[in-house]
Amino acid sequence: MGASARRRRSGRAAVPCPFGGPEVDLKIEPGPLRESYVSARPFPHIALDGLFADATLDAVLAEFPRPEEIEWAAFDNPTEKKLGYRYTSPLKPRLRDFLWEMSAPPVLRFLETLTGIEGLIPDPYFGGAGPHQILPGGFLKIHADFNWHPLLKLDRRLNLLVYLNKDWRQEYGGELELWDRDMTRCERKVLPVFNRTVVFNTTDFSYHGHPRPLTCPPGLSRKSVSFYYYTNGRPDEERSAPHDTIFRKTHERDW
Repeated sequence: MGASARRRRSGRAAVPCPFGGPEVDLKIEPGPLRESYVSARPFPHIALDGLFADATLDAVLAEFPRPEEIEWAAFDNPTEKKLGYRYTSPLKPRLRDFLWEMSAPPVLRFLETLTGIEGLIPDPYFGGAGPHQILPGGFLKIHADFNWHPLLKLDRRLNLLVYLNKDWRQEYGGELELWDRDMTRCERKVLPVFNRTVVFNTTDFSYHGHPRPLTCPPGLSRKSVSFYYYTNGRPDEERSAPHDTIFRKTHERDW
């Protein structure tokens, strides 16, 4: 079904993960998960439950802006209906700090160990990343992401998505779908529950999204914070000309 992991529990006192630090405290050891990550289908990925302390994300969620609270970038077209925000200064301090903490060396070392991709570089501009929010009826059709940072002149290599949705029910929808390279089937669905983090390789064929309109009650939304990581160059078999997001139709009616 794909790679997944949950924070280990035992009767012993918790031992701090060596990949954590003063910037961010990561609760899962990445090394033992690398093989599962790289062999996951339909492309390298993993879903991690409890990567962060619940209290850390409680504080982030408490400061997550409501739809009317800031000037979100609103996307409303046949391929996506969502809210995004890439600026940090108007955000409240704990959410803003979390965005910067995810660019710190402990996080980069964690991701390099987990994925085997070395020399990861965070995006200080948060282009396309940052807080995201999808309201009832919203969606994001299946797509492959843009592959090149036009300002940094770097190749996009990893996505990291942190979900913030407490008491999220299956019937609300909003599952992250991962599709095979030929776009013939969905090979994994991930429910966007609180303190679940998804990491996956970004290539021209890492097709993902949540294509079905959200069915949560009014007043709720699908909240996440996304981070993108880059390298200077990429494997030859992944090279292609710079491009924007590539949306794909599924076998079902899309748009």
